[in-house]
Amino acid sequence: MARNQRTYDNEYKAQAVKLAQEIGGAKAAKELGIPDGTIYCWIKAFKEGRLSASEASHTPKNALSLNDELIELRKRVKEQNKEIRRLKEENEFLEEASVFFAASRRKSAKNRD
Repeated sequence: MARNQRTYDNEYKAQAVKLAQEIGGAKAAKELGIPDGTIYCWIKAFKEGRLSASEASHTPKNALSLNDELIELRKRVKEQNKEIRRLKEENEFLEEASVFFAASRRKSAKNRD
């Protein structure tokens, strides 16, 4: 019976290795929910140069900038949702006006006959 194997990208692996270097391999594996053997293979690959530390692009320095970016994106989403609501209201108004004027034309056309 085949097991479902998870695949991890190199950035994830590099981040896991960094974490393992900080708190230890066993703790990092437990925290990440991956087998001990897996993280130790990644550490070995890192030591042998098959896994680059530059793959781990999320560092504490850029984490703040990512947080700032997230805040800005949420602000934009909020503004866009507000704009969408406004446009929907305008669209509903125009649809109602269109129905009103169409009925008005039919009424005036009947009166001419």
